[in-house]
Amino acid sequence: MLNEREIEIQHIEASKTNPQCFEPLYKKYYEQILKFVYKRMDNLDDTREVTSVVFSKAISNINKYKDNGHPFSSWLYRIALNEITQFYRDSKKMRAISIEEKGMKYIAEETGGYKRELIAVLKKAMQYLSEPELLLIELRFFEERPFSEVAEIIGITENNAKVKTYRVIDKLKVIYTKIS
Repeated sequence: MLNEREIEIQHIEASKTNPQCFEPLYKKYYEQILKFVYKRMDNLDDTREVTSVVFSKAISNINKYKDNGHPFSSWLYRIALNEITQFYRDSKKMRAISIEEKGMKYIAEETGGYKRELIAVLKKAMQYLSEPELLLIELRFFEERPFSEVAEIIGITENNAKVKTYRVIDKLKVIYTKIS
């Protein structure tokens, strides 16, 4: 009997010759990718448009997908990030950042212990981060992705993802002390 991952690989391989075989993958990941995009768009119409492009590109580029042990969703997230970036580049709109209390609590614990007042200052401090720095924080603390997946989505090594994330945490500590 095949496990879920093996079944998914079969769907991926079958999709390379028959696009209709992509349907179970679409059904499995559509809502997850839609939510991921929405957190970065804050507009449902734009979110739906970008999500549509993500799956369109996934189907048309499925032959380029190579199973390297990471979830298929990591590949979809990478496509989504590229499409979000392209959307903001083309539209000249300001990028949205969805900050959830749970994720802020994790960051607060990493930067000096959880305190209610710390969260408000951290929200302010995050405005001083670059796009790549924000992406690391979002994936690790708000999406709760393991470092291996963060690395796969961004296209860096797992060790590099860890180092960069903790450098951003250190940067937040510095910013926090300056603005508090």
